[in-house]
Amino acid sequence: MSATPATLPARPALLSDLGVMLRPKIAGFVLVSAFVGAALGASYGPGSETEIDAGGRVAAYLLFLEIAVWVTLTAGASSVFNQVIEREIDGSMVRTRLRPLPSGRLSPRFALLFGVLLCLAGVLGLALRMNLLSAILALATTVVYIVVYTPMKRWSSVNTLVGALPGAMPPVLGYCAAAGEVGPWAWILFAVVFIWQVPHFMAIAWLYRGDYAAAGMRMLPAMEGTEGLAGRQAALHALTLLPVTVLPYIQGLAGGIYAVCATTMAAIYLAASLRFARGEDERGARILLLVSLLYLPAYLVLLLFDPGCAPPGP
Repeated sequence: MSATPATLPARPALLSDLGVMLRPKIAGFVLVSAFVGAALGASYGPGSETEIDAGGRVAAYLLFLEIAVWVTLTAGASSVFNQVIEREIDGSMVRTRLRPLPSGRLSPRFALLFGVLLCLAGVLGLALRMNLLSAILALATTVVYIVVYTPMKRWSSVNTLVGALPGAMPPVLGYCAAAGEVGPWAWILFAVVFIWQVPHFMAIAWLYRGDYAAAGMRMLPAMEGTEGLAGRQAALHALTLLPVTVLPYIQGLAGGIYAVCATTMAAIYLAASLRFARGEDERGARILLLVSLLYLPAYLVLLLFDPGCAPPGP
């Protein structure tokens, strides 16, 4: 006897919904940034607790990938917990109302269990396979995201800066997992990703300001009397990014290729932010959003392939 049509989509649909809960685009960023952080931690961390050179380059990259997976699992847990808490808010916003929880495809209890399992897997993986410091930092990042940032979105526009703190942690966690400490490159990566998030999110918040306002979210572009502030915040942070990205070259952590490419990319990001700040219109917001989505992957790839800051070889 063949299965009925109603039973066939059950497992694929469940897996699809679980994948949506992980927010694949963000998970991809976390995976790549943690990988890069691990590569730099292995290269520059004097307190490395893992033998990355013995098995050659392939073994090193497999180690970096493993670290990135553990970090991505903890970030996925944060995403799931956030969606459990904000399921009613998500249901009131056009952009998020079709997510698994507000649409009723998954129950909050099941999603909560899924988040707990992800968190346990990620934190224990870092603790048992890498080092305790990276596991503690990963758990602390999840707590800040859920306990501080998530509720703050309802009562303060400062939530963007607070949310950027855990948002900038994936490369730091990768570095720490490989090196056993938080070194100079970890702080630089933290600063770059933290600053990058502000123009990026100001563009998103401006484009969806109506949704945020209707849901009662205190996002700067969605608040009355804040005209022009989102653009100025974007431009100010993009300007700050220029000297921060040059720091590795000044400190001898990266070469000339890095300095030229990183400065050029930061200048383009600044130009897009200034374009948005001049008028705060839809075209400017979409240009800034596009440039922001291109900037960070390009910067991370630069760190991997610039000979001045390349990961260790055999």
